[in-house]
Amino acid sequence: MELAWIDKAVEGIKSLPIKCAVAAISGGVDSTTAAVLVRRAIGDRLRAVFIDTGFMRLNEPAHVKELLRDVLPIEVIDARDRFYREMLGLSDAEEKRIRFREVFYEVLSGVAREYGCDWLVQGTIAPDWIETRGGIKTQHNVLEQIGIDTVSKYGFKLIEPLRELYKDQVRELAKALGVPSEIVNRQPFPGPGLSIRAVGELTLEKLDVVRGATEIVERRLGGMGLSQWFAAAWEYDVASSEDLSRIINGLGNFKAYVFKVRATGVKGDSRSYGNVVLVRGDPSNWGLIYDLYRYLGTARDVTHVVYELMGRGSGKYFVSIRAVLTEDFMTADVARIPQDTLMGIAQEILGSDERVAAVGYDVTPKPPATIEYE
Repeated sequence: MELAWIDKAVEGIKSLPIKCAVAAISGGVDSTTAAVLVRRAIGDRLRAVFIDTGFMRLNEPAHVKELLRDVLPIEVIDARDRFYREMLGLSDAEEKRIRFREVFYEVLSGVAREYGCDWLVQGTIAPDWIETRGGIKTQHNVLEQIGIDTVSKYGFKLIEPLRELYKDQVRELAKALGVPSEIVNRQPFPGPGLSIRAVGELTLEKLDVVRGATEIVERRLGGMGLSQWFAAAWEYDVASSEDLSRIINGLGNFKAYVFKVRATGVKGDSRSYGNVVLVRGDPSNWGLIYDLYRYLGTARDVTHVVYELMGRGSGKYFVSIRAVLTEDFMTADVARIPQDTLMGIAQEILGSDERVAAVGYDVTPKPPATIEYE
């Protein structure tokens, strides 16, 4: 299927009146596969760029450029100051995503004008526009599907060769196109990056906390066959809930709390924006932490349930570890990580950053939670 699909896609791209195309590379499999496919069709008329938004993981731009050195020459565009100026201080999840989209495409529009390009290549796949049009959350790379005229607004037309495919299909295409295996198997990273994993008000300090925790979580959970694994952080501001505590009475010595911060979830086919519940205490057996969502996830306005692994008496932020298994990213199961592994990660995070007060593990599948928090 892959080779026939590739040949047909390449011929279709060749038929377009492309003077020059810019490809926005994130380092993930979707954007890379789209760019490599288009480069096969138009050669050096493709200009690949990596926009450094300031919301990337440690050393991300240099790492991606090196990974793709032999298959796709990339220019790194430093736009950190622009994104910080426009986004620091924002708190609402959708406002962050929409503002990110606006700034991202304004930057790309300037790059396209500088290069004299009239087309933009991006790796939009089916779940991106399905979730955006369904109102679950705005994916930054969904434009035409929601009525945005990119020619009049940004000055370029779009090439989205993967827009009807799902993640597992894209990975197979990437292998057939010779994309490096580290990119093929790389876990997804959201377009807005750490800006939506610094949950709630976006600050440089919170970004720094998330960036450090992300390095630890990705390193410690890598190689376990997970689909996605990452860290998020927000203020450690909770209020006890007797009602929720009663729901989980009998599963162990548990007490439930509600964070002040809120996070996205999925109920039916729509986005919900609700409470993140924290559970502290000792389960009668470790496996019961994975049942917590079945009890608490049905409660009103609860979108995420997080079990606290380890804490201390000081610090400002809570770090949540998220790890899931999925085929298509439309639904996802919580990965059952050994207790010792999670406790070791929590201990390393607490030991590396005194600003972190506690660390937990998100035990909520999708639905009712989304994979990301914003």
